Amino acid sequence: MSELSYIHEPVVRAAFAVAILVAMAVWEAAAPRQPRDIPRLLRWTGNLGLVVINTALVRLAFPVVAVGLAVLAEERSWGLFNVLAIPGWLAFAASLLALDLAIYLQHVLFHAVPALWRLHRMHHADLEFDVTTGLRFHPVEIVLSMGIKLLVIAALGPPALAVLVFEVLLNATSLFNHSNVRLPQGVDRILRWIVVTPDMHRVHHSIHPSETNSNFGFNLPWWDRLLGTYRAQPRDGHEHMIIGIEQFRTRRDLRLDRMLIQPLLGPASGYAINREAGAS
Repeated sequence: MSELSYIHEPVVRAAFAVAILVAMAVWEAAAPRQPRDIPRLLRWTGNLGLVVINTALVRLAFPVVAVGLAVLAEERSWGLFNVLAIPGWLAFAASLLALDLAIYLQHVLFHAVPALWRLHRMHHADLEFDVTTGLRFHPVEIVLSMGIKLLVIAALGPPALAVLVFEVLLNATSLFNHSNVRLPQGVDRILRWIVVTPDMHRVHHSIHPSETNSNFGFNLPWWDRLLGTYRAQPRDGHEHMIIGIEQFRTRRDLRLDRMLIQPLLGPASGYAINREAGAS
């Protein structure tokens, strides 16, 4: 990956993200999976406001981010794939798989540890499920997630191009699988063997804890199937399932200021894996 390509990496990622965001928003308007009750202005102001805060915070907190660290690792021969003499194509493919598995395991971790769940539950507290839900993450979670990702990249030493492709795919699939779109059942049945579909991930946003703690994949659906966290459908059906968690169910909780302080409010509830309901 050339230095010029690295310089343009933020532009490439942003362009893809905006294009997917607009495309999915249009699709949602044309063929919604669930009815919309809350005005977009209320929800989207908070969800998109988080994007601005998170982007600025990551740039301030880290001197280099994912692709930049991969470039540095290649230059200094850091990490497994920069030490082993393996073909470039194999390092590329293995890096995509390893990074996706790391994201899956990180996601499980944020559900398993009550303190981390306090951060991650803001993502689940959205009262509707649409493309902007894929952007709704607490700034502290974003910083921790980036730190974990950088540690994985430093240990693996993946090709910089693989990291760029993974980052673009992760952003795109997060927007796609959080979208309130209707896919034909036959298409969804086949597609969810290749990528996490909206119907598959929507189960993860069910109000029922047993469903919230399933379907952790963002990009590839294989880890859920292999590791026993896959659930095909929600018990209440997609049209009637309730989105969100038991706490924070007022429209006031959708405001940006309330979302930012949400980790400090109330108990961790019964959603953290192996955690009894009502525990703090």
